[in-house]
Amino acid sequence: MKRIAFAILALLLFGTPAFAGLDDFLSNLNIQARTDLNGFSARVSAQFGVPELQVRTVINTVKEPADAFMVFQLGKMTRQPPETVERVYQANRGKGWGVIAKELGIKPGSREFHALKRGDFELSGAPASSGKSHGKGKGKGHNK
Repeated sequence: MKRIAFAILALLLFGTPAFAGLDDFLSNLNIQARTDLNGFSARVSAQFGVPELQVRTVINTVKEPADAFMVFQLGKMTRQPPETVERVYQANRGKGWGVIAKELGIKPGSREFHALKRGDFELSGAPASSGKSHGKGKGKGHNK
């Protein structure tokens, strides 16, 4: 029983598993953030290459810590600064991330929009590569 509890705790603290959708992904991120807000902020900072102070500022202006992750994630996806994403978030708060994504130029039906709906993201804390796909890979050897 202790091993199971430890495994669940480790999973929550160190890895975000694949979930059925964006809501599950965001719920898990909120659990992680509430468990260790400093670690959460540091991982968002490292992953998106922004100062930790900026991450904390965004966390203080959004409803949930996971919303701060999404501000940086959508900024990366749309190549817009976090300040722009945050303004769109505030103007459309409560309407959902799909509406916010559309306002930022992500087309419904696009690869990026489908990744958003699936919650096909992760908080690894590793710097995000600019060319990384938001969907599944194309199979073995696709980078050759």
